[in-house]
Amino acid sequence: MQKPAITLLDAESVKISEARHHDPFVVLGRHLKDNEHHIKVYLPYAETVELSHNHLILQRITGSDFFECNAGVKPLPQHYQLSWTDKSGNTHLDYDPYDFPVQLPEFDQHLFGEGKHWHVYQKLGGHLHNADGIDGVLFAVWAPSAGRVSVVGDFNYWDGRCHPMRSLDGGGLWELFIPGLIEGCLYKFELLNRFSNEVLLKTDPYGQQFEFRPNTSSIVVDENSYEWFDHQWLKERAGSNWLHTPMSIYEVHLGSWRRDKLGNFLNYRDLADQLVEYVKQLGFTHIELLPITEHPLDASWGYQATGYFAPTSRFGSPDDFRYFVDIFHQNGIGVILDWVPAHFPKDAFGLARFDGSALYEHEDPRKGEHRDWGTLIYNYGRNEVKNFLLASAVFWLEEFHLDGLRVDAVASMLYLDYSREAGDWIPNRYGGRENLEAIAFLRELNAITHDQHPGTVIMAEESTSWPQVTRPTWAGGLGFSMKWNMGWMHDVLSYMGQESVHRKYHHDQLTFGMLYAFTENFTLPFSHDEVVHGKGSLLNKMPGDEWQRFANLRLLLAFMFTYPGKKLLFMGCEFGQGTEWNFNKALDWYVLEYPHHHGIQTLVKDLNHLYRAHPALHYHDFDHNGFEWIDCHDAQQSIISYRRKSEHEDLCVVLNFTPVPRESYRIGVPKAGVYTEIFNSDSRYYNGSNVGNGAVLSEPVPWMNQENSICLSLPPLGAIILKP
Repeated sequence: MQKPAITLLDAESVKISEARHHDPFVVLGRHLKDNEHHIKVYLPYAETVELSHNHLILQRITGSDFFECNAGVKPLPQHYQLSWTDKSGNTHLDYDPYDFPVQLPEFDQHLFGEGKHWHVYQKLGGHLHNADGIDGVLFAVWAPSAGRVSVVGDFNYWDGRCHPMRSLDGGGLWELFIPGLIEGCLYKFELLNRFSNEVLLKTDPYGQQFEFRPNTSSIVVDENSYEWFDHQWLKERAGSNWLHTPMSIYEVHLGSWRRDKLGNFLNYRDLADQLVEYVKQLGFTHIELLPITEHPLDASWGYQATGYFAPTSRFGSPDDFRYFVDIFHQNGIGVILDWVPAHFPKDAFGLARFDGSALYEHEDPRKGEHRDWGTLIYNYGRNEVKNFLLASAVFWLEEFHLDGLRVDAVASMLYLDYSREAGDWIPNRYGGRENLEAIAFLRELNAITHDQHPGTVIMAEESTSWPQVTRPTWAGGLGFSMKWNMGWMHDVLSYMGQESVHRKYHHDQLTFGMLYAFTENFTLPFSHDEVVHGKGSLLNKMPGDEWQRFANLRLLLAFMFTYPGKKLLFMGCEFGQGTEWNFNKALDWYVLEYPHHHGIQTLVKDLNHLYRAHPALHYHDFDHNGFEWIDCHDAQQSIISYRRKSEHEDLCVVLNFTPVPRESYRIGVPKAGVYTEIFNSDSRYYNGSNVGNGAVLSEPVPWMNQENSICLSLPPLGAIILKP
């Protein structure tokens, strides 16, 4: 039996067929030879192929999946279409992707290489695109160590041979425009490492939507379909001075705030409609979301992100999340997002060794791996990596109108020896432990976001004594708007955990924080981290019997709302949830049927409205002009008192940290007159014992360095606020 003749492919074509060519445009598409148009295509699933405009049949190169023809000297359409049938007899009509010139402008390539392209997310990834009047999707990705990169998806059998990308000169960028693709198609990148020949299948680092977990494909989205209605909010935000305005933040994990009757996640739109009414009723000015950047594992709470440009599909589409933000803005409530530039997970489909090399991370695990968290550390000294993160920050502020970012784990970024044993870290070029590249990145982050989006805030979760975290970059600071006051939080929770009879021995934990209260712009956080991993709920940290635990919690919250600094409270703490937070189910809303829990919720509502209504409680949150001790020395009775001040208002705050009511307790006051009790945490409205004062007339009795004083009845485990 005679075997069919086999036409030997040239070396370049062999590379195409073996999926290892770095520039398929050299082989595929139309090429002019001797003034004649030669067309060559590679279609592994085709049986027959022809040019649709003139029905010229392309001949299969024997023994291969290449088809070619000589189209002669007559002019071809600007872009020709291929009509081909597959092995099942189905007919397809496609423009040839290899008939289009480079679509990614050199200017964008240059900016990205310099690390200065804040909107590179509009260029890299997969985007709806029109080339010469033809619609499709333009794909671009950074993978300098790849010998070949292909787009694979539900449109090409997930076969890396079908759509290899072109390598752009230098810089490691790859690009391909695929005409005919539309919104909603699924895709990934398939990469061949040029050194090891390892084949990798990766999701798009710049993908703006992903499949519902556990699936991980990227999804092409229409980025311009949503119509916003928050113009007035954005205008007012740009002209506001957040330093002197009230900021009370409700921290939320969307997957466990509330769920439907079957225990399933709510959609962003349902969450918006329900959550905005709740937050508005309780008087919070902002919400802060635990990371909703796409992530594979629920148990990471979003802190191990794989999609830095995509709201998680757990709760809906990107436009659903735009609706979520829009509704909050229309109701006068800001939205802040937890954002994680400190590390990323090792999942094989993600950024880890993206092109077979340590691309986004450091090669040396002493710089590139978090031992505690099992994650990888970004290489902040690499322009393209820095640009990736900076563009992500700009993306959330610009494309989703977010009002700020809370930057997670800043301490781990600042120190090369963070949570490392001796010998397991590499000093910087000066021999120190400071991560110079990360410091430069953080300064650039804050400079760019504050310049591009005035009125937005960038907050640091930073727990060390690093100086000037919230001071301007031009003054040598890191440039953050605010910093979580972890020291105050730990001291106060430690103090509140003491039995009341022992508190007099720990009085300094209440007062020490004032020694550094104005060295930074502080936020006072009772966050999710304090109510998990066996730490107990905020309520169950409180000692004593049931009445005392609730009274202690009311007292703690009153202390936070009257102490200098912006406020943050994790969901469930506002009604005294008894169990630890469980990310896998909704909050225990049923407890609001009980008076003690309902009393906590009412107290938080009243504290929020007091904090917002009285400039003395918020205008000077970040400077000493708003605070003055009345008495910080009464350790024996565990009582502190202080003034909160603004230019037009002066309030007196007195807190009794024992369950013993104090009658005729005298404090000095700044001027003579009547002092009215405007808040009492022991009120019957909060299910307290209702020990209080009403209106009190001052006496000309010198006390505590003041010429006048008043005598008060201090409620047990209670806080009162008096206004002259």
